[in-house]
Amino acid sequence: MTAISGIKPPPGVDYDQKWRVMATVATGVILATIDGSIVNVALPTLVEFFDTTFATIQWVALGYLLTLATLTLLVGRIGDIVGKRKIYNSGFIAFTAASVLCAFAPTVGFLIAFRVIQAVGATMVLALGISILTESFPPTERGKALGYIGTAVSLGIVTGPVVGGILIEAFDWRSIFLVNLPVGIIGTVLAIRYVPDVPPVPGQTMDFWGAGLLSSGLLALSLGLTLGQERGFGDWLILALFAGFFALAAIFARVELSTASPMLQLRLFRDPLLSVSVVSGFLVFAALSATFFLLPFYLEGVLGFEVGQVGLLLGAGPLVLGVVAPISGTLSDRWGVRSLTLSGLFILTAVYLALQLLSTETTWWQYVLIAVPLGAGIGIFQSPNNSAIMGSIPREYSGVGGGLLNLTRLLGQITGIAVLGSVWAGRVLAVSTDPVPGNNASAASGAAQVEGLHFTFGIAAALIGAAALIGLWALRRERSTVVEAVPVT
Repeated sequence: MTAISGIKPPPGVDYDQKWRVMATVATGVILATIDGSIVNVALPTLVEFFDTTFATIQWVALGYLLTLATLTLLVGRIGDIVGKRKIYNSGFIAFTAASVLCAFAPTVGFLIAFRVIQAVGATMVLALGISILTESFPPTERGKALGYIGTAVSLGIVTGPVVGGILIEAFDWRSIFLVNLPVGIIGTVLAIRYVPDVPPVPGQTMDFWGAGLLSSGLLALSLGLTLGQERGFGDWLILALFAGFFALAAIFARVELSTASPMLQLRLFRDPLLSVSVVSGFLVFAALSATFFLLPFYLEGVLGFEVGQVGLLLGAGPLVLGVVAPISGTLSDRWGVRSLTLSGLFILTAVYLALQLLSTETTWWQYVLIAVPLGAGIGIFQSPNNSAIMGSIPREYSGVGGGLLNLTRLLGQITGIAVLGSVWAGRVLAVSTDPVPGNNASAASGAAQVEGLHFTFGIAAALIGAAALIGLWALRRERSTVVEAVPVT
């Protein structure tokens, strides 16, 4: 075990192996990220192949997403108690095996079930990969390490739809799952060989009551947000799911505060750096997820770009993110996280205000002029913010910290698409001067859709602006605390 600059690594960790661990974790992140988006391209094909409805086939994607959101903190906590290495390696194996099962699913029901199994494996890889990575790098390089993982995420986002379209066109839908097999085998070999075997902090026990309450509450919230898009957020079932979530959350908080070894140590959120970072991450992901959900309708349906062109245009922002994230992470190791996260939030707020300039006549280069600073703003914000969260979590809860990062992203994604997507549709239908067939907002006039985008992006700008204000409050509090701590001479 090699120390770097006098910093002693955790038991079982060799800092000389850090880049091999990085390659392993990045492989898992790319694999899981690609698979989260590659299936979306195949949904119309699957409707036709299985002779089913789009409402049914949506669960091929939704089942994967809901499983991730429900289990990510639970898996992180199990890793903290029994050891991360064995859970992480098992996740690679489960994901790879389930991918093969998905490829040969005989019915849509089997396909949905196999996707849930695949998501369980992905949860093990994603929830524990970040904590394994942060343990494998010295604290002075945490931001840089998480920045490179940001590059891996952007690579998965960019290549998923492109690879999916190429594979389906050249072969068939089964190929989008079979392509996981060689990558999964490589990832499994890397994990077995290079993931360090860090012993868990002794004396920890599993909080089964807390785990059950948390998972049930997250499932109720995720289902309510997801089904609310179709049934309406005033539907009795949706209201019952939300009420169930709040009831379970209240019981969960009561149980956790009275448990010696809780599922989630709620007292950690007394740290403003952690609380502000989690809230900011959620708000940013909610805005971004809605944006990347709505932009294809605008680029293809309003501006008339071909599907291939849309894919390239949507990739502009993530490509810039992939370049900026490691730089931002490295700078955060030197300068601290707060100034960089605030810079990213200010850039994103300005970009969302600039999105009000989109029109029915926008050219591709005008769109790229907005997409480039969007990607830069995400990259400047995300790596330091992730580093702040992981740096605020004690080692015995590092798996939960990695799960918290993923949960923040997932809930932001679900909330943004569900709520802001519904806001966009409602605004489009409200301002449309012509009848809209089936109240389908994407069939409305280009002018109405653009007005809906302006309204929705205005709300997104307010959300990110709120995150910036919270960050400024935290910065002032941190500075005042430092001043008070300096002895008067």
